[in-house]
Amino acid sequence: MLTLYHWEPNANSGKPMLTLAEKGVPFESHYLDLLNFDQHSPEYLKINPAGTIPALVHDDFVLTESTAIMEYVDEAFAGPPLRPADAEERWRMRWWMRFFDQYFAPALSMIGWSVFVGPSVRSRDPEELRKAIERIPLKERRIAWSKAIYNTFSAEELEESRRRVAIGTRCLEDALSKRKWVAGETYSLADINGFNLAYAAPLSQPQACNEELTPHIMAWLRAIYARPATRAVWAMGRTDLAKRITYLVS
Repeated sequence: MLTLYHWEPNANSGKPMLTLAEKGVPFESHYLDLLNFDQHSPEYLKINPAGTIPALVHDDFVLTESTAIMEYVDEAFAGPPLRPADAEERWRMRWWMRFFDQYFAPALSMIGWSVFVGPSVRSRDPEELRKAIERIPLKERRIAWSKAIYNTFSAEELEESRRRVAIGTRCLEDALSKRKWVAGETYSLADINGFNLAYAAPLSQPQACNEELTPHIMAWLRAIYARPATRAVWAMGRTDLAKRITYLVS
């Protein structure tokens, strides 16, 4: 029995969704509406007390943290391998996974919370939002939600995030100008990780990622979206967040 608790095929949730699809592993999809705070419901907190998504339940084993889930899925199930056999490429895959998780993702996340998540919930009843924030188990998530809802990200924080996005985008463009995929000749977990972060960058950060400045990134994004697994996963989206991907249709 395999159940994935997830939100939209985007960022963290999209990583295990796409990994499972590429491996051809069937799973029960349990959608959690992040904008409705489903991830902080008593029912879900029994599964993941941290109240973060995604979470994968394999029989009685509960896994959290999206990148770790990706690696588990690739190791635990049959299907096309998503880690290169070549030692150098495998190192490169791990390097990029770390770069995406620790440098690129936090910057893109802050911008996303500022321009999408916050405005999506800000019009709700203030008392309802206050109680929703209080129910969040992790202090750092309470702070992030509070900043998004009340629009209190500082100008300095947002500028630093935009600076990091610009640097990360240039690094990725340089890598893809030399190799077919992020790690080399093998489509890998690093491509899945990066795609979930970067597919909307040309829409949200057009000054940093566009046809003229980053042609290799654009070609890479289109190549991944052309894969049947990617199309199938993004068809599972329920909000306009997932619909943005259609701009990649050639």
